[in-house]
Amino acid sequence: MARSTYYYWVNAFGREDKYTEIKSLIKEIFHTHKGRYGYRRITLELRNRGARINHKTVLRLMNELGLKSLVRMKKYRSYKGNIGKIAPNILARDFKAAKSNEKWVTDVTEFHLAGEKLYLSAI
Repeated sequence: MARSTYYYWVNAFGREDKYTEIKSLIKEIFHTHKGRYGYRRITLELRNRGARINHKTVLRLMNELGLKSLVRMKKYRSYKGNIGKIAPNILARDFKAAKSNEKWVTDVTEFHLAGEKLYLSAI
């Protein structure tokens, strides 16, 4: 090991952390807003409180502290896209049947569960 590397590590471990006050502010802001603030909003909040700090530094410190913000679910936007074959309306909303098994109808419902799509088809 080079002498310069050895002394670099000795000096680096001997120094006290210059971001201790900023880290405590980041934790306070993060927990005040229930984990909803990411590094961008926390940076703006720190600047409003008078701290001069870069957003990349806030991101690095949040990663060191293990703080991850909650990501909002994307808003639903319907998009028809390419419409496939449309079945003809044979029943014409006449759902009464004279005997059993004469008319069968179904519907498909899409749920979003744990970030995935779940389909329910009731017959």
